[in-house]
Amino acid sequence: MNRYPFWKYALIAVAVAIGFLYTLPNFFPEDPAVQVSSSKAGVKLDAALLQNVEDTLKGAGIPFRGAVLDATGVKVRFDDPDTQLKAKDALVAKLGSTYIVALNLLSSSPGWLTSIGALPMYLGLDLRGGVHFLLQVDMKAALEKAGDRYMADLRSLMRNEKIQYAGISREGVGVALRFRDESERNKALVAIDRNFPDLVARGQDAPGGELRVLAQLKPEAQKRIQDGAVQQNIQILRNRVNELGVAEPIIQRQGAERVVVQLPGVQDTARAKDILGRTATLEIRMVNEDPGAHEQAVAGQVPFGSDLYTDRSGVPVLVRRQVVLTGDRINDAQSGFDQRNNEPAVHVSLDGAGARIFKEVTRENVGKRMAIVLVERGRTEVITAPVIREEIGGGRVQISGRMSTREANDIALLMRAGALAAPMEIVEERTVGPSLGKENIEKGFHSVMWGFVVLAAFICAYYMLMGVISTIALSINLLLLVAILSMLQATLTLPGIAAIALTLGMAIDANVLINERIREEIRWGATPHAAIQAGYERAWGTILDSNITTLIAGIALFLFGSGPVRGFAVVHCIGIMTSMFSAVFVSRGIVAVVYGGRKKLDRISIGQIWRPAAAPAVPSKG
Repeated sequence: MNRYPFWKYALIAVAVAIGFLYTLPNFFPEDPAVQVSSSKAGVKLDAALLQNVEDTLKGAGIPFRGAVLDATGVKVRFDDPDTQLKAKDALVAKLGSTYIVALNLLSSSPGWLTSIGALPMYLGLDLRGGVHFLLQVDMKAALEKAGDRYMADLRSLMRNEKIQYAGISREGVGVALRFRDESERNKALVAIDRNFPDLVARGQDAPGGELRVLAQLKPEAQKRIQDGAVQQNIQILRNRVNELGVAEPIIQRQGAERVVVQLPGVQDTARAKDILGRTATLEIRMVNEDPGAHEQAVAGQVPFGSDLYTDRSGVPVLVRRQVVLTGDRINDAQSGFDQRNNEPAVHVSLDGAGARIFKEVTRENVGKRMAIVLVERGRTEVITAPVIREEIGGGRVQISGRMSTREANDIALLMRAGALAAPMEIVEERTVGPSLGKENIEKGFHSVMWGFVVLAAFICAYYMLMGVISTIALSINLLLLVAILSMLQATLTLPGIAAIALTLGMAIDANVLINERIREEIRWGATPHAAIQAGYERAWGTILDSNITTLIAGIALFLFGSGPVRGFAVVHCIGIMTSMFSAVFVSRGIVAVVYGGRKKLDRISIGQIWRPAAAPAVPSKG
């Protein structure tokens, strides 16, 4: 007899129950929704905001299915996308720039499922729609910015060490210092080697007897700065996505110099492009006010060490190339208004080092102009160039000058999210609409469904009742696979759906091995009970070997692949483990239920069994 111990039946029952519960949320559709979150630090997300949102929608006559307040803001559900768009426009007009109003999609699964952590899988860009960016990091600019920082640091070092030098300038990714005295140059070489281990300083004798020191970054330091620039940009992009209120973004490095940004489910693509595409960096420079320098630059002869830009009104401004302060010294930035003339402005808070540098610069340049420069998409613009009236301490800076409230809010967002370590350029941009994502979901679902139906029809026709048992085990395998992906909150993409379809084929292959082994045992004269026992035991080794080799291939795809390939590998590896459990453990339990209770079993329903022909009799001699 083929009996299964009670604990194994209990384990199968628990696995199926958990699988059903955690698969169930995926069958509930997503509702169009509007998400309201704060665009400023310190703004409370409380019941008053929730009440304000509800009153605004009711006053505009816009029906909604419900509004909730959570840690990220207020979320309001609607019946259709048209109502969703109307609600967004009404809330933007009412709430202004203090809050970010973003379109979103929310699961409609019941609250009791959510309370036990049963959440649907996230859908990738190709299934849900959204925005895809591929950004190229300017590695040369990262090294140039490092050179600018070292130039300022070396100037401070010479002053602190009381070393007299004739001048300082940047050469490529290095810094050149000029001296009139050999002893002063030697002091500088010692001081640089002692204070800056990432720099290689060597003396040079220029034509005309000029004494120079060239300090250059070591190769390993250059590599570290470039890698750090990419990682910092990735972190800053994550901060900006958080400001947009996007759930489950995909932001990852691709190769040495590129970053992939995918925002699944984002319907407000214009807003996403505006914020993420604005790869802006902020710089503070001094205006070149040397006599005749401005006129010379306008005439086409820009003085060495200066750049000619225009401000927001189109007036040319000549600024020095040396960067006094960069945006990485910013702690916080908020949009507001200038108290003097009530114009939109950005209020910036600097960190300790930034506040000290800004205080020194403003103290030494009272009466001169300072330019706030924004570098964005390869275009450099002077936001404002005010005159320094007095020393500014405390780390609080105000930026104003011919900007709208929306521009002030966006600039504050960029500064608050962080300054990019190096400029980035969008080299690829792709938008997947919700309708195309819906079509991909339908096609993927149909491919899995029809693949399952054809497999089930074939296996049931060929193996009869044992084929039906194999089909039930295959269904449980699919149930467990989807449940595990939901538990892991994995992001399902089209390659993931392909991996699910492949998993079904591999899972049924294990059942084919078992059924054929049972047939072979019966063919050679074993009783049905003995054939079932031997079939599962002797097929297990073959199933294990084949699945382990396939699992190794899946792990290799995960380790060395990227993007969609890794998504395929994750689903593939999980599917292998669930198929081994369902094809052997679950199907064996069902067979024990069907046939195990019979003491005398004459036959099993496993299709036609072809027995070997009897060997012809050999005539005896004599």
